[in-house]
Amino acid sequence: MTGARLPIASLLAVHPFGDRLEPGPDTAFVVLVAFLVSFLLIRTSARLTRSVSWWPGGVEAGGVHLHHLVWGVSLMLLCGFVAFAAPLHAPWWHIVAIGFGVGAGLTLDEFALLVRLQDVYWSEEGRASFDAVVCALAFAALVVLGTQPFGLNEASSIWGTVLSVGIVTGIASVAFAKGRVLLGVIGLFVPVVGAVGAARLARPASPWAHWRYDDAKRDRARSRFDAARPAQRLGRRIADLVAGEPSDPVS
Repeated sequence: MTGARLPIASLLAVHPFGDRLEPGPDTAFVVLVAFLVSFLLIRTSARLTRSVSWWPGGVEAGGVHLHHLVWGVSLMLLCGFVAFAAPLHAPWWHIVAIGFGVGAGLTLDEFALLVRLQDVYWSEEGRASFDAVVCALAFAALVVLGTQPFGLNEASSIWGTVLSVGIVTGIASVAFAKGRVLLGVIGLFVPVVGAVGAARLARPASPWAHWRYDDAKRDRARSRFDAARPAQRLGRRIADLVAGEPSDPVS
């Protein structure tokens, strides 16, 4: 009827995207957007808590500080369980996808707290959270774009698949060990990018530099990744703009 309100499910059904948002790359795009928006919102809130006295901060329960990663993990678990357990249709599948993305954003914003087991949110070590978000965004974006992992295609044989996966994973692992994590993540989908990360000089604090570099090569790596170099300064400023400047920035 004219002027009548249609249910949300009906609106989604007649919307041009209603039939497309099924499990797969299209729904992955919904997760990606929810993840990015939730990360930006929670990071902005944290920065306001840091600089504005009246902005609400973390929730205290009996003297225990509940970090927002607690809510993020809980939301991901809930949405993951519902996605497996319930026969979902529009709009519920979309709502679950959004919830999972929001949970992922809340969790990865405090990724550094998970690996350090202490509150390093605003310290130099806390910058690992921003790095994790960037890597997750790159991975999710490649999935949404439909990029085939490991350089595979539909015509790959079983042994060709095994060989390709082994080679690409090995190259990406070298990039990871060298501290070139973003290049390694992208390299899982675009092998040549992983090869670039594996071939380049390792970061001075990386496992590869610790295991394989002598003092001379480690000094060369420190010089290459000196915070005073223009490329390093630019990357630092971008990270500070998005994630906020650490309380103990490197000199």
